[in-house]
Amino acid sequence: MASVPAAAPASAFHLFKFAGIQGRFSRLVACDGATKGVLLIVLATVFFSVSDIAAKYLTETIGAIQIAWMRYVVFCLLVVPWALYRGGWGMFHTRHPGRQVLRGLYMVLSTILFVTGLAYLDVADATAINFVSPIFITALAIPLLGEKVGIRRWTAAAIGLAGVLIIVQPGSSAFQLAALFPIAAAAVWALAAIITRVMNDTESPQTTLVYSAVVGLAVLSLLVPFEWRMPGMAEIAIGSLIGLSSTLAHWLFVLAYRHANASVLAPFSYIQIIWASGIGFLVFSTLPGLWTYVGGAIIAASGLYTAHRERLVAREAARNEQAAATAEVKPAAGSN
Repeated sequence: MASVPAAAPASAFHLFKFAGIQGRFSRLVACDGATKGVLLIVLATVFFSVSDIAAKYLTETIGAIQIAWMRYVVFCLLVVPWALYRGGWGMFHTRHPGRQVLRGLYMVLSTILFVTGLAYLDVADATAINFVSPIFITALAIPLLGEKVGIRRWTAAAIGLAGVLIIVQPGSSAFQLAALFPIAAAAVWALAAIITRVMNDTESPQTTLVYSAVVGLAVLSLLVPFEWRMPGMAEIAIGSLIGLSSTLAHWLFVLAYRHANASVLAPFSYIQIIWASGIGFLVFSTLPGLWTYVGGAIIAASGLYTAHRERLVAREAARNEQAAATAEVKPAAGSN
């Protein structure tokens, strides 16, 4: 899927720190923070693309639910032992079990929808379309979070939607109904992102990560018997590659944000479209059309501007809070 972290930074970071990978990788990338962050984000997009390419390859013989199940098996095998080692069963304690379960359901549904789309679309097409998720987050933040969205962000959202339409080309011979799968995946993922925002102040990222893994695997384990096909050794190996690549990609992604600001890193996440095109050509001997790159560039521009506006809004809110706190302290000081 598009290069968006599945959980908060601390969770994935500690997972790989425990696995002993962090130190060796830190020595490999010995440079200033911003450069290191860019290198990490670019490397993350490579692994995201590898995971998606492998998933598309498996769709030729295995259903989307079983592919997602194989991915989550590997995810759980990495996350749950780490969670028990770090905090025991306390890692499963949450103040919002309903929200955690609902978020886990949204995450796994988004995965199934995206993998289903991969069975019919080029990986680069599905990746570019899936980057439309910030538009859905902007729209959903109004009724679900009570946020006020100005005309500038709505304009950016409309431009991003135009980029999607350029790729999908509704009404033309190039249109495929399968394009609706990555669009739906982006919308569902946006719902998960909204829930993550709501729980940020009360839930630890480790707990959220564990619930994502366990809820996802539990749901998929109930569904997978309905389309189960006994995989061969090669398919098991590819399924394991999907799980390892996606987990490693998420770790690299969140680790990158420990070294550089989002404003520096955001443009480089869209490089995933290029990797998806290149690796997809090596594996499937196909390249997306020109309109995929045109639409992808428009979506990227929309997403970057939306992130810029959100950063400005957050900065202004923080400035107002600081001013209010300062105003409260002055009268108290004067009364002494």
